[in-house]
Amino acid sequence: MPDMSASASLAMTHLVSFAKEVDEDKVTPGVLGFIVFAAMALAVWALMKSMSRHMNRVDFTQVPDPKAEQAEAEAKSAATEAEAEASGQGKKQG
Repeated sequence: MPDMSASASLAMTHLVSFAKEVDEDKVTPGVLGFIVFAAMALAVWALMKSMSRHMNRVDFTQVPDPKAEQAEAEAKSAATEAEAEASGQGKKQG
């Protein structure tokens, strides 16, 4: 069985040399930043799924309001009466 300590020490020398290449003045988010970002992404995903579920439950059929229909009918009748009076007065003047 080959000696694993030689390969482990070789790997450590590569990692140490890589660590020396990293700029010590540079700030990186690290593991904590990734965890916070992942938690926020999961929260947004859960909120969007919940919103989609709630929007699918909404019934978009609108029941007409009887008072609004009555007011609209009265407005139309008043408009037709006004047009009839205006056309009648125009004929009298002409």
